[in-house]
Amino acid sequence: MTTASKASAKPELPSIDFTQPAGEAALAPPSSISWRVFKNPVALYIGGTAAVLLELAEPRVRSGVWDHTTFRTAPLLRMQRTGLAAMVTVYGARSVAKQMIAGITRMHGNVQGVTPDGRKYTALEPELMDWVQVTASFGFVQAYHQFVAPLSIAERDSFYREARASAELYGAPGAPENEAQQQALFQQMLPQLEASDIIFEFLDIMRHTKALPLLLRPLQPLFMRAAISILPPDVRSRLGLENSQQLTGWQRTLVRKGGALADRIVFRSAPPAQASLRMGLPANYLYKKTP
Repeated sequence: MTTASKASAKPELPSIDFTQPAGEAALAPPSSISWRVFKNPVALYIGGTAAVLLELAEPRVRSGVWDHTTFRTAPLLRMQRTGLAAMVTVYGARSVAKQMIAGITRMHGNVQGVTPDGRKYTALEPELMDWVQVTASFGFVQAYHQFVAPLSIAERDSFYREARASAELYGAPGAPENEAQQQALFQQMLPQLEASDIIFEFLDIMRHTKALPLLLRPLQPLFMRAAISILPPDVRSRLGLENSQQLTGWQRTLVRKGGALADRIVFRSAPPAQASLRMGLPANYLYKKTP
């Protein structure tokens, strides 16, 4: 095989044009809290890391993620694919998002197995899909709220409601509609959550994976600590993370400054700006809307 053919054989991300079809709405409108939150790479990194920690805390989800994905062997590509799926879900035209989610759901239909303690699972079990959905929503909204710009309880409730459209498409009928329901679901799932060496393996992989833009990369270790810090205290305790990598006062301030800075930088080739153009809005629409 030639060098050129080897290069062409490398797995690539799908190419999505967020400017098309012109005028077609997304699952949530441009004025939504979701569009505001997902434009911020700091909130996405911190929130996404927190969400994965919560997913890996549930034994059946942990087995599904660790045994059926390429996270251990190709973590950056896996994160890029997950990030692209999130962008399409939020900013993609409705028809594009529905097609992508249907494809992901078909793939999940093949994910099944047995946990190390002998429990059978399938990825499309509603309880597990609900957990994956709530952990993602919690991670992203709390990361933005705590490290970018404060959100009122009404705004945080709106974020959960906005996620319901995609949650139903993904097969998560019990995804929360507000923060109170999120907290109730966390308490319901708490007895099932447990510590695992895989959680610490995940954190080690994240430490060595250059997943952020060059400008933000020096802050990546602090962003990981920030992700741990937003987990509820009782969850951190169950996972053995209660005294692990906590942010000091100055570190928390530095992370917030990074989050606030990222909220003002317009990436004109990125999905938030491209989706705004699709809807006939200026590329910097979301950045002008940020308080």
